[in-house]
Amino acid sequence: MDETDQIDTADGARREIARLEERIEALTEQLARSRKLAFAAKAGIVAGAIWLAAILLGLVFPDGLTLMTAAILILGGIVLSGSNATTANETAAQITEAEAKRAALIGEISLRLVPEQSRLLH
Repeated sequence: MDETDQIDTADGARREIARLEERIEALTEQLARSRKLAFAAKAGIVAGAIWLAAILLGLVFPDGLTLMTAAILILGGIVLSGSNATTANETAAQITEAEAKRAALIGEISLRLVPEQSRLLH
């Protein structure tokens, strides 16, 4: 392999590393959104439980709408939490995989050391 082949391979690896870094950044943002959704799901469950407790304690009149609202908040929060947990786990796995690929590509590139310049104190 001559020098031009090494340069082409290094340039291709650098482009792939840049692409992987963009993907990791996008996946990290997606994971942050998943965490926000997880918080919203938990808030829905808690709100539904409080609403149901208020109905049972007689603080809120127990009609069909209030019971249905409490049930929707609790069940909707549980479903959202489960669905979101699966998505978050898949996203975290994709981030780990992309980081491993990036590390492997960085290891393949022959890096050169840049000597540290001496610091002149005036």
